[in-house]
Amino acid sequence: MKPELSIPRLTRAEHEVEAEANRVVDQIKNALAAVAADEAGSIEAAADRIERAARDLAFTLRDLAHERRTHSD
Repeated sequence: MKPELSIPRLTRAEHEVEAEANRVVDQIKNALAAVAADEAGSIEAAADRIERAARDLAFTLRDLAHERRTHSD
């Protein structure tokens, strides 16, 4: 019998980072679709959504960094 590998559980902050990163990726895919469709209004809206998603990701990354610093002390 093979020993079970222990997969570490993600913290709340790690889950949030993963979700926000996936959101950025989705927004980038949507932006590429808008570019391919040559829709100027959609491209600008996509840029706004990417900007918001990236800002949210940066916030959650900082939250994770703070969490890890707190736990390492």
